[in-house]
Amino acid sequence: MAEVASVHRMTRQRAAVLRALETSDDFLSAQQWHERLRGDGSPIGLATVYRALQALAESGDVDSVISADGEALYRRCEGAQHHHHLRCRECGAAVEIEGPGVEEWAERMGAQYGYTRVEHTIELIGLCRKCAGSVN
Repeated sequence: MAEVASVHRMTRQRAAVLRALETSDDFLSAQQWHERLRGDGSPIGLATVYRALQALAESGDVDSVISADGEALYRRCEGAQHHHHLRCRECGAAVEIEGPGVEEWAERMGAQYGYTRVEHTIELIGLCRKCAGSVN
């Protein structure tokens, strides 16, 4: 398991959620993560999964994105450095992508308008090959 930078206490339940997150590259909802944990025999409750995911996202240990219907989706990412995602709107599969041009643009826009410490989030959403092939 990768080192967790969390300031939150690592409870047994939070550790179980983190282990589950390491089994998939897909962004999934708290409900979906709960179903996976229960399917693996964990007695963890849904509210505990929600709290664990929120705490892990707040600490930067997992990434969170918002789906088209407004639901938070979570995934454990490869590295701790800033990155972006290309995510399938059907199955949730995602890849981490770099955007050096975006980084430069964000800095220029901040400077142009007198802003400092500019942060941004960019997510590209489409259909992965598998899902695009099943749409007929």
